[in-house]
Amino acid sequence: MSALKIAIVGGGSTYTPELIDGFARLRDTLPIGEVVLIDPAEDRLELIAGLARRIFDRQGHTARVGTATSVADGVEDADAVLLQLRVGGQAARNEDETWPLECGCVGQETTGAGGLAKALRTVPVVLDIAEQVHRANPRAWIIDFTNPVGIVTRALQTAGHKAVGLCNVAIGFQRKFAAHLGVDPELIQLDHVGLNHLTWERGVTVLDHPGACTGHEALPKLLADFGQEIADDVRLPLSLIQRLGVVPSYYLRYFYQHDVVVEELGTKGSRAAEVAAIEQQLLRMYADPALDTKPELLGKRGGAFYSEAAVQLLAALLGTGGGNVQVVNARNNGILPFLPDDAVIEVPAEVDAEGVRPLPQRPIEPLYAGLIAHVTAYEQLALQAALVGSRDRIFDALLAHPLVGQNELADQLTDRLIAHNRAYLSWV
Repeated sequence: MSALKIAIVGGGSTYTPELIDGFARLRDTLPIGEVVLIDPAEDRLELIAGLARRIFDRQGHTARVGTATSVADGVEDADAVLLQLRVGGQAARNEDETWPLECGCVGQETTGAGGLAKALRTVPVVLDIAEQVHRANPRAWIIDFTNPVGIVTRALQTAGHKAVGLCNVAIGFQRKFAAHLGVDPELIQLDHVGLNHLTWERGVTVLDHPGACTGHEALPKLLADFGQEIADDVRLPLSLIQRLGVVPSYYLRYFYQHDVVVEELGTKGSRAAEVAAIEQQLLRMYADPALDTKPELLGKRGGAFYSEAAVQLLAALLGTGGGNVQVVNARNNGILPFLPDDAVIEVPAEVDAEGVRPLPQRPIEPLYAGLIAHVTAYEQLALQAALVGSRDRIFDALLAHPLVGQNELADQLTDRLIAHNRAYLSWV
């Protein structure tokens, strides 16, 4: 197979060196001949591209690194297009994390009212980008890492695009569990189920060998031997995790301890402000012509193991790494029978050059199924609000959200959301 061309929309992100490092290290899995970074911010684009070239050179990789400010130019002949953009930047994220707190609600960039604001800003932009990708190269896969991944991926798939969503939560658990158990990560297979940023690890199988169909269940041992470390990692009480007998993702904290989180957020600065400060440090480091590796500080930016997850997915879809099972965000199609077929779920799936096929799931316990169904209904309404607009649709989505759900609260949040996002809402 000839070397691949990968385009990254949002290539000026400080995340990008994480991807480039993975592309360079995992060249045998994913043979890349060209990477094109696409971003309207030309100054950052050239800065990131320079570091990308140095990372490739240091590791003896011959891939070319190009840049483009136009999506149409950058995606031409690309085999896959990765989306990692943030409409409104860290400034908009800071608002998403701030104004919901005025109403006593969690302020977070993907969950609750802040997550809805991000979806409203993001979906129209992503759909426009996807149309440009389709016109330039309809065979290209679109890999969405842009939050909120579930809603954005559903928008792409509903519009008929060849798209799959990707999140680093599952691969993060895989790597951490493997370290606890002292085994190779390839031997860890997760029973991971739910929606993006609303998932539970219901089982952890240690395979007999990579690719095996047999193995032994290790979740009880993990909870018995490493329960406190796991609880600290997801920032939930050990007693709750022991009671559930599963490992919830960190994002379940916003549901299981909403009021505690709101109180915490009210006494410290936003995560957006913290990330913005980290980004400024990273950009100064990236400008150093002697830097030819991703700096350790990048690990504090977020997105751990993003590159490994992206390489695995791209290799399977593009036929360079063979088929395998990966956790992705994909169309439900009856896998979870209590959800609409066009809902996007986050579960293990067979991934190969033919596409993505979510694996059958054992029945979901009511404790989790109820919340999954509730949030799916919200996501459906959020998508309609993003596609069509109107105050009423925003209100409906907020009223349906399990972290809002009250008339007066939804009304207040609707007004604040619109006031803080007027520049991004074409219908206002």
